[in-house]
Amino acid sequence: MKEKKGIFKKGFAFRHYEAPEQSPFEKLFDIFQEIITHTSGDLDEALDWMKELDKEYQLTSEDYTLDDFVEDLKKKGYIREEIKPDGKGGMSITAKTERAIRKRALDQIFGNLKRSGSGNHRTKYTGRGDEHAGEYRNYQYGDALERISITESLKNAQINHGIGDLHLTEDDLVVEETQFKAQMSTVLMIDISHSMILYGEDRITPAKKVAMALAELITTRYPKDTLDILVFGNDAWPIAIKDLPYLQVGPYHTNTVAGLQLAMDMLRRKRNTNKQIFMITDGKPSCLRLPDGQYYKNSNGLDRNIVNKCYVMAQQARKLHIPITTFMIAQDPYLMQFVREFTYANQGKAFYTGLKGLGEMIFEDYETNRKKRIKG
Repeated sequence: MKEKKGIFKKGFAFRHYEAPEQSPFEKLFDIFQEIITHTSGDLDEALDWMKELDKEYQLTSEDYTLDDFVEDLKKKGYIREEIKPDGKGGMSITAKTERAIRKRALDQIFGNLKRSGSGNHRTKYTGRGDEHAGEYRNYQYGDALERISITESLKNAQINHGIGDLHLTEDDLVVEETQFKAQMSTVLMIDISHSMILYGEDRITPAKKVAMALAELITTRYPKDTLDILVFGNDAWPIAIKDLPYLQVGPYHTNTVAGLQLAMDMLRRKRNTNKQIFMITDGKPSCLRLPDGQYYKNSNGLDRNIVNKCYVMAQQARKLHIPITTFMIAQDPYLMQFVREFTYANQGKAFYTGLKGLGEMIFEDYETNRKKRIKG
């Protein structure tokens, strides 16, 4: 009996998952990045937490101590020595650490997304665009020659004329449909009022992680898009992406109107047709700045004066074709009712969620909100 050779079988092989090998530095650095996010970039506090965790869980060994880890952080450029305002010496994290934290947030929330060149947004329209859609149609006079699908056209020629008399005619030609790409300008609004750390729940850290992940996603996968980030408490002001790890809440009320005004001012300056506002908030609007500069505050309930101003801003954004997507991380029924009415005024969207899944929701909404307005 002859032995059969060259037989290859395809299939799935299942085995127990084995975590990739990590060096002592890599294991500690993973923990360090998580802690430094929670401490809003406070290196001393983060290292104190690591000492406590080391005592409880034996994170280090005699061969690689926490001091060795700190020295490696310095050598690798993740922390640096500096002179503090009071004249005393100290250490702080560097821009390299800020980038590492953003990338980690992206990996945590959105999965391991690969860099994909000049990332832009698909639209529902097909035609003479610049991204392959995977659909075909008959060749029409004026179609670019490079759009002709040679494989599909030859297949048609074979079917229409047979192999013995193979020739290619215009009727055999097909072209692949392409999709237009749209650029998106997004403003992300983050509520930093005091309630973001009240009731025993840290809501600001997940919001920061989402912002860092979204920033990393856009700069790596969609470099032609723009992302601006602002925070709002009693007032609203923009922050740079590099400042996200240091973001903290303050003793503020919630001036949603100020945040929306600033967001729309930012978007008016953008040339992109597609504009949107993402708003992460956990509480009711409770503050307005009056024309004389004083603050009108009411934290007891949904003050009609404040609420009506919010509805007016939502309607203004609608007239400017700027949809607002609200991610509500509190679930009080009366606050949800306000968000419903606010969303109706803007014709936008609202997600009523806790902290779990917040990042995934924002990612999915960003990915699907890609409509390009084509005139004609």
